[in-house]
Formats: sequence, C-alpha cells, structure tokens
Amino acid sequence: MNLLKLFEMQKDLDSKIEKQHGLEEEPLLEKKILALLVEVGELANETRCFKFWSLKPPAETSVILEEYVDGIHFILSLGIEIGMTESYEFELFDEEISLTAHFVHVYEKIAQFEKSHSEEHYLELFQQYLLLGKVLGFSAEEIEAAYVKKNEVNHDRQKQGY
Repeated sequence: MNLLKLFEMQKDLDSKIEKQHGLEEEPLLEKKILALLVEVGELANETRCFKFWSLKPPAETSVILEEYVDGIHFILSLGIEIGMTESYEFELFDEEISLTAHFVHVYEKIAQFEKSHSEEHYLELFQQYLLLGKVLGFSAEEIEAAYVKKNEVNHDRQKQGY
C-alpha cells in the first residue's frame, strides 16, 4: 500500500473540505476522532460480528470494504493533523482472537490516541486498524484501490454540496 500517495490524496480532500466549509482555522482533531469512532461502529455493524442475538448474515464484502476505507480516510486525516505523513512499515501479526475482540482493540487504540495525540499512539492505532483489515480478509492492494475509489466519491460529494 502506497501510504505516501494516500496521505497526499487525503491532504487534498481535507484541504478542499476545510476551504469549502470555512474550517481552515478550526480545530478539527476531536471531531475527526469522533468521526473515526462512528465509522468503526458502522463497520462493526456491517460485519455483524457482535450481534449474537441475530441470525442475519454480514453485509456483502464490497460494503464491508467501503466501510473499512471510510476509517482509513479518518486515520490518514488524523495523521495529517499531527504531522505524520510519511510511509510506515507495519507488522501485522495474527492474533488468535475473535473479530469482535479486534474491534475492541481498535477502539482501545483510538482512546489512547485521543488522550495523548502522540506519534506512538497514532502508529499503534494505524497498525491495529490495518490488522483489522487483514482479519476481514482485505489485501493491501484491495484497501488502496477501494480508498482511491471512495476518495473520488468524497470529492464528488463536495462538488455537490454534501
């Protein structure tokens, strides 16, 4: 996955949104953290991994991937907010835990980052989210392609006054 490319694409989108909505001087970090929390919840909802009371199957893989890359958008945007826009190498070790537990770990990493805004906690969050993508069965190439596609959709939405 070409993170430098994705960071550049996200910077462009963030800049467009901030200019269009007059937010250049607004502190947005807290709002972006909340947006990420919501997106992770939407992703979990589509996987239905925690819905022990329901027999309904998960959403189609394409829907889950689109929800997943919504989270990538906000993670990249958070990195931009704290000056983390380089390419990083992440080691994605499989853990023998449930998908639900992986989601809980992502929430824990978001909470740690929210408290510190540190580079260390940002990288841990990004790594944990990428591990979640791996557990969901997505390759780096699939994630990047879906990100590019959704980024274009987000640009179009801004043109239409979303």
